[in-house]
Amino acid sequence: METDSMKNEKLYIALVNTPGIFAWMIRKTIKIDYIHVVLSLDQNLEDAYSVGRRNPFLPFFAGFEKENPVQILRAFPTAHYKIYAIPCTKEQKQRIALQLAQCYQKRFRFHYCILGLPFLLMKKPFYQKNHYTCSSFLARLLAENGVLFFHKHFSLVTPKDFYEYPKQDILYEGALETFCRQNGYPAMRKHFGAGIITT
Repeated sequence: METDSMKNEKLYIALVNTPGIFAWMIRKTIKIDYIHVVLSLDQNLEDAYSVGRRNPFLPFFAGFEKENPVQILRAFPTAHYKIYAIPCTKEQKQRIALQLAQCYQKRFRFHYCILGLPFLLMKKPFYQKNHYTCSSFLARLLAENGVLFFHKHFSLVTPKDFYEYPKQDILYEGALETFCRQNGYPAMRKHFGAGIITT
């Protein structure tokens, strides 16, 4: 049985608020501003993954991808993030890191679960092989590794469940631009030009 003292490692949840028509529809449905959720192995989001847009500029192509905050900022200059840590054991983090790496190698086999959205609205579980929303993928991964449970079928988990998670160790909440600047992303000058955003 795992105890709190054994959980000396952390994983990081990033909730994302971006503009757009599709984002507006999700916000209307889940009643919060944050409409996307990301799992990171580090607090700077340098090793972060989710089911979402393969290219931040193209909303119609989605699947499992490694998140790049600078690319997201380039597409959505007004984006806001909320980042918090959740405890885990060293073994749990190692297993999850391995699974994320394996999923990334096979990333084009994963797709966004569009067919599941009506079932989500009806609160009926639905699973199509290798098809997930951002939140359902993370909910299944974290539950299967004993890190975080929502006491519902993973397909019914939304970003709101992550937003309302009661044991949040909040590390940052604010503009993505500020987060990128504070964390010294080297690509900032390349994407935005020296003198606009500096590291």
